[in-house]
Amino acid sequence: MDSVTATQSFYGRWASLYDALARAPGVTSWRRRAADALELTSGDTVVDMGCGTGANLPHLRERVGPDGAVVGLDVTPELLDRARERVDREGWQNVHLVQADATQPPIDGPVDAVLGTFVVGMFPDPASAVADWCALCPGGRVALLNFQRSDRLLAQPLNLAFEAFVWASAPGWRLPDEPPAAAFQRRVAAARDALTERTVDRRYEEFSGGYLGLIAGQVERGH
Repeated sequence: MDSVTATQSFYGRWASLYDALARAPGVTSWRRRAADALELTSGDTVVDMGCGTGANLPHLRERVGPDGAVVGLDVTPELLDRARERVDREGWQNVHLVQADATQPPIDGPVDAVLGTFVVGMFPDPASAVADWCALCPGGRVALLNFQRSDRLLAQPLNLAFEAFVWASAPGWRLPDEPPAAAFQRRVAAARDALTERTVDRRYEEFSGGYLGLIAGQVERGH
């Protein structure tokens, strides 16, 4: 089973639980911070890569306003069905949903911003994916929000819980010679490095005890 099929199967099966977790109050505040990092203005076009059930959509739509556009892209149809219900319920005419692989987004740029929350750690080649995202928005901003191990002393006992969480939520990309948490951390680091290489005016922050990392930057033209 390839990684895309495994992801579709896993998240399709757990769509209801995923949706509840994605919209939890604490998680909502994290998503709001990620949207803020894009520095969106009215009329902008923003793409949410791996949008899932659409938990980021209200924050993005609020910032671009009715004159902007939000594109949510995800590979799992069951998750997109829930996102579509949200869009229809809110009556957002300028929010568009696309079923596609975020590592190969069928989007013709340029756009003003790209957001990826809790997604790059699942990609076989996250650096390539982030490079493609940056190419979509020359002069715009890209932001990545991800879980991570915490280096803070008081958080060390909880790192085992982090590793268990990654193992449980790692559909189809577990490597036989590498623990899931190590593979996840390596992929997140590769994605961040790719973003760093292509951006200026960067910001990086950690919160929630160091278990969340948010990096954002403005894409240099020519990358």
